[in-house]
Amino acid sequence: MKNTFNSWYDQKMYATPELADETDRVEGFLGGLKTIAIVGISKNEQKDSHFVGRYLKNAGYRIFPVNPTATEILDQPCYPDLASIPEPVDAVDIFRRPEDIPATVREAMALDPRPKVIWCQLGTGDHPELKAELEAAGVIFIQNRCMKVDHQFLIRPKTESESKKESSENQ
Repeated sequence: MKNTFNSWYDQKMYATPELADETDRVEGFLGGLKTIAIVGISKNEQKDSHFVGRYLKNAGYRIFPVNPTATEILDQPCYPDLASIPEPVDAVDIFRRPEDIPATVREAMALDPRPKVIWCQLGTGDHPELKAELEAAGVIFIQNRCMKVDHQFLIRPKTESESKKESSENQ
């Protein structure tokens, strides 16, 4: 089954030169992130946002759930908004409706320091004006991609093989 998913990912994410360039760019920074605020993460364990948050936490990222209706998600304190997070975040991963994206991006850009990456998950719409604005400000803007899927295919396999290599070298 894994080969089927790998083939699908390769065909989908490298299908055009633009997607290939973006995928190479994502691979370049995704492994270097340490802290991720997840805006719109659900309390419901069956929702995609919750599943993605759990995956990212288990992958070693420090996550900051942002949901004004919860006090804790995934055994982490939950914050009502980005400004309430008590420390800087490297990335903001957004699970919101397309019409809510501009306001959420403005909230992220108001953080000091600004996040390195603002990531809009699948289904959050296409926002070319925000992309141009953020990239002019030096912030990476990714849209209509899943951070979990990209990590799974671009980062995790390398991490696992590097771990195996180090284990065999230490024996």
